[in-house]
Amino acid sequence: MASNIISSFTVFSQKFNVPVDDERTVALKRYFARGGVISAVKSKGVWPKIVYPTPARIKSQTKELESLRVAYDERNKGWKKRLKDAQTYHSRHQLKKFSEPLYWKHVSKTLVDSDYRADFNSVKLPVHLVSDSKWKPMVKMFIEDLEYRKNLTETVQQSIVYKNDNKVAKYADQLQALRSEVSEAKITELDKKLANINAELDALKIIEKWASE
Repeated sequence: MASNIISSFTVFSQKFNVPVDDERTVALKRYFARGGVISAVKSKGVWPKIVYPTPARIKSQTKELESLRVAYDERNKGWKKRLKDAQTYHSRHQLKKFSEPLYWKHVSKTLVDSDYRADFNSVKLPVHLVSDSKWKPMVKMFIEDLEYRKNLTETVQQSIVYKNDNKVAKYADQLQALRSEVSEAKITELDKKLANINAELDALKIIEKWASE
């Protein structure tokens, strides 16, 4: 069989005069492109008879690809969840804040304490993130510690870091934007891999049926 092993569609088409636009032709091109080899002999019909790969070998290749597809699909779902979490981060915390006593303490202070209200407006403190463990300590200190509040306000007003944007929460915005960007890139990459695997599985299905004839 070694002398009949073919590893490219060009050689196959030269040896066997097969239709150009048949589904088997498309399947062959993809099969060869992924490194597949075929051994075939001429038959009475238009298409040669496939000697190798055998149906059993094709089933084995199919099983490998299906396992890979499951793995990629799980990873894709994970990245889609990360993307959704990043995109809904602020809206989720806008709802969660209402269950936080600290948030209502902030609301109360903005109503009765004009100095506090001025500082809050100056630094644009992300109070709506009070349910996020990363931001809660800062929010708590700002609300309850006058010295901390004044120091933070002064820093935001004078630091070059906040020269063009005095929004303390800009880091949270940048982080979610970065997470969205990374997630979208991973999803695009995995979508392409899954589409390629699906196309290869379709090709194997056609070749398996052909090899069984």
